[in-house]
Amino acid sequence: MSKIVALDFGLKRMGVAITDDLNIIASALETVSSQNIVPFLKKIIENNDIKTIVVGQPRQKDYSSSFVEKEILKFIDVLKKKFPNVSLERYDERYTSLMAKKVIIQSGVSKSKRKDKSLVDKISATIILQSYLENLKK
Repeated sequence: MSKIVALDFGLKRMGVAITDDLNIIASALETVSSQNIVPFLKKIIENNDIKTIVVGQPRQKDYSSSFVEKEILKFIDVLKKKFPNVSLERYDERYTSLMAKKVIIQSGVSKSKRKDKSLVDKISATIILQSYLENLKK
């Protein structure tokens, strides 16, 4: 079965998560610098049967677009050109960073490791993907 990848977009780095073969469980994969994300995704797509890439859609509390939305749309255009056979989806990612920070604290990660923002990024991507999967079941 095809897998799904999710991205927590950032101007400096992006969190990446991937599903299991049955598209039931999302797992954190990596945090990748934004400049290296396309080659990273190319490798993932070549080594896995990826049918969909879900890109987080940051919104404000009032549902208006986030300030990075223009950059995300440019990035999505690049993905469409590089990976024409992969479907691209958007999914609301409000509060995922907050939830990721709570998960990290609750999991007992040391205070020094909690300062590592790349950990928040890949957990945020995992939360986005798991929420997307749960929404597909509805």
